[in-house]
Amino acid sequence: MADPVVRGVVHVIEPTRVVGQRGFRKRLVVLEQDMGRFTNYIPVEFINDQCDRVDELQVGDEAEISYRLSGRKWQRDPSSEVKYFVSVEAIDFRILKSGSGAAAQAQPPAEEPFDDMPPF
Repeated sequence: MADPVVRGVVHVIEPTRVVGQRGFRKRLVVLEQDMGRFTNYIPVEFINDQCDRVDELQVGDEAEISYRLSGRKWQRDPSSEVKYFVSVEAIDFRILKSGSGAAAQAQPPAEEPFDDMPPF
């Protein structure tokens, strides 16, 4: 079975973030889809080594991203409420049409420890 894909125009490219003490890296790319009466914004996460590939993308590019859904359960302690999270993790992408050339600003990875929250 082929991996699912999502298409859209690259709307946002965030800098790579380093989460936790093990050096887990993630980078968010938001695709914009014009649905006629409304605009749909799809956040897709690139993980670890895939973060560096995002440098090939520019804001305004039309892209197709293959992804997998990832879900997790989180609970602060046994007596607290259980929360469930879902993320769209990028596997690969291809640029369908080069956009306006407005490149995302390159920034160094940020250290952002989240002691009480799981990585998304």
